[in-house]
Amino acid sequence: MQLIFIKVFSILIPLIRRICVINRTILGTTAAVLFSASAMISFTANADESEIAERVKPVGHLVILTKSETAKSADATTNTKPAAATTTANTGKSTYNTACFACHGTGAAGAPILGKKDAWATRISQGKDTLYSHALKGFNAMPAKGGSTSLSDDKVKAVVDYMVEQSS
Repeated sequence: MQLIFIKVFSILIPLIRRICVINRTILGTTAAVLFSASAMISFTANADESEIAERVKPVGHLVILTKSETAKSADATTNTKPAAATTTANTGKSTYNTACFACHGTGAAGAPILGKKDAWATRISQGKDTLYSHALKGFNAMPAKGGSTSLSDDKVKAVVDYMVEQSS
């Protein structure tokens, strides 16, 4: 009788353990799903419709022109000339923000900080040709083109002009 009792328990105990593990897994998964669902419901319940509309609004639109409209558009653009100084300033500023700010915005590696007139005075007095040369070929700790070798020479010169303008 004892032998049968021991065999029954030796079979039942691992089975009970497996059932407990399965129950804990099911209970944990159910709790996680319910928690996530309640968080999503409360998040969307608190959201204002205007906030939702702002988050999902389109970022642009596409206009498809016919051949005649394209020709009219081309004629209109050839008659207007953009201001070269504004374009250069915008190019210089955007290039500065993407390629030059890391050093010239923080003073890293001894770079003169944009807008600090005393730091730029001696450099500006050397002339733009020298500044262009240093920017294009590199100088001291600054690599050629500030490390952004994909920049065109014109963009590098535009950013030099922008930095000189901001620091004069």
